[in-house]
Amino acid sequence: MMLKQWLIEYSQGVINGEITACEKHKWSCLRFLQDVQNESLNVLNEKFPYVFSEERALHFLNWMRLSKHTKGKLAGEQIEPHEIQVFIFSNVYGWIHKDSGLRRFKKAYWQVGRKNAKSQSLGTVGSYESSALGEPMAEVYVGATKTEQSKIVWNEIKAQVNGSAFLRDKFKVANGRITHLKSQGFIRALSKEDGQTGDGLNVQAGLIDEYHAHKTTEIYDVLVSGAGARPQWLMFIITTAGFELNNPCYSVEYKYVSSILDPNNPIENDEYFIMINELDKDDDIKDESVWEKANPILCSYEEGKAFLRGELKAAMDVPEKMRNFLTKNMNIWINQRENGYMNLEKWSVCKEEFNFEKFRGARCIIGVDLSAKIDLTSLGFIFKENDTYYIMSHSFMPEDTIEIKSRTDRVPYSLWVDKGWITPTPGAVVDYAFIKKHINDLVAKYDIKIAEVCSDPWNATQFMQDIEQEGYTVIEVRQGMQTLGAPTKDFREQVYLNRVRHNDNPVLTWAIGNAVTRQDANENIMLDKSKAADRIDPIASVLNAHVRAMTGNFSLNMNEVTNEYLKMMGW
Repeated sequence: MMLKQWLIEYSQGVINGEITACEKHKWSCLRFLQDVQNESLNVLNEKFPYVFSEERALHFLNWMRLSKHTKGKLAGEQIEPHEIQVFIFSNVYGWIHKDSGLRRFKKAYWQVGRKNAKSQSLGTVGSYESSALGEPMAEVYVGATKTEQSKIVWNEIKAQVNGSAFLRDKFKVANGRITHLKSQGFIRALSKEDGQTGDGLNVQAGLIDEYHAHKTTEIYDVLVSGAGARPQWLMFIITTAGFELNNPCYSVEYKYVSSILDPNNPIENDEYFIMINELDKDDDIKDESVWEKANPILCSYEEGKAFLRGELKAAMDVPEKMRNFLTKNMNIWINQRENGYMNLEKWSVCKEEFNFEKFRGARCIIGVDLSAKIDLTSLGFIFKENDTYYIMSHSFMPEDTIEIKSRTDRVPYSLWVDKGWITPTPGAVVDYAFIKKHINDLVAKYDIKIAEVCSDPWNATQFMQDIEQEGYTVIEVRQGMQTLGAPTKDFREQVYLNRVRHNDNPVLTWAIGNAVTRQDANENIMLDKSKAADRIDPIASVLNAHVRAMTGNFSLNMNEVTNEYLKMMGW
């Protein structure tokens, strides 16, 4: 069968459900079929000046076959491109301009689960671009957040070249470069300095591995800006999903490429090829029949499915591992930083409009995090109604430091003051008398019954004595795994089980997004203030209160929590 006809039948099989695929995969195949239709109307359709060259597509696919698998079950065997690779690379290399013969696609984006030949694919692209296109002195760069990460693909190319009887004599590996001897084209991993300047780069191909981890577009911009002199340059991104939704891979690229694929969206870019392999929104992660959507290669053999079963079991047993399973194996974007305490999407589901009036006369536990006197100090309030925890928070900040802290922390403290979420206290240090007054005012206005005031005794002896003299019961909450481990984990579990309500306090939500955890050998967790780059005082105060609020038969065991949580989320 001719390649083009195979691609047409493959695309039809994906669209009609014969081949398991997610919605965006189907959109990519629909786009191909529309391109084929436009190609047949080229005489009348000057807006689509491209033709499909089987010769050019097969040239690359045959190049892939020159190398051997370097890892896994097939290590040492010749590469035979999987059908998803055939589809992707036939598109990238097969579509050319009908007049110039130059490659159509200048950019490509492939998002897929881990262990689906990402490094292998980028490796073959790298060696091909450096030599087989006939471009003089073609420069290929592998970009990543760190040089060690970019070396993963570079080392894959090195192993492919050295393992190929056809290629090994045509390349030289030395001084951090893999050089094609005849054309003097080379492949190099970008250094940190390259990312800062990009001086002197004349990019034929830029390869970006795991773009989800890039906090800025710096590497991407350097590669694109260095490619202007090349007639058919290529920027190729291959990545899994991630858990920093503010990073450019999700906030810019994923949203953009999704809109290009969406047949109902008017945004078009004829020079950008896209393939996204992910689970769809309503898919159950425990349903093995949907795994292929995110893992088209890994699920093509039994050992790959067994690997995913093991990863799922670990994630079910230890919720700390669930984030990585969802992002790395199921290719689902999760709004939760590395070692982050909580998925902010789950936290957002729990918001509800209410204030202290709702709890007039009710019992309340207060948590206090005094922190340093020049920084944020916070109160966390927990009420309980049936099986639901209601959370409110209020913070305090020295008036003299608000403006400078807003600049240095890049956080809108002034706006939060105006909105009433933060109370400024006179001077350059927090006046703890304002905190005591805030509590007394709430008690007087709403007849709240303060059961306990829970505080870390460090640096708070005088405050605790003063508040105790006001007639409140004061509880010392020592900061350590033994005291905070179970409450920290339990509070998150209650959120994930939708048993928490909060009034959408932006200061508290910001603090939760900042919070990272550390874990002991028994997988107990607590917030790690030493590694939190930003302030976490509001959530720390809530957890101090939860130490006491959770007492009693309110929490489930770990397996019950996980099962109910997954059921609730439809996973």
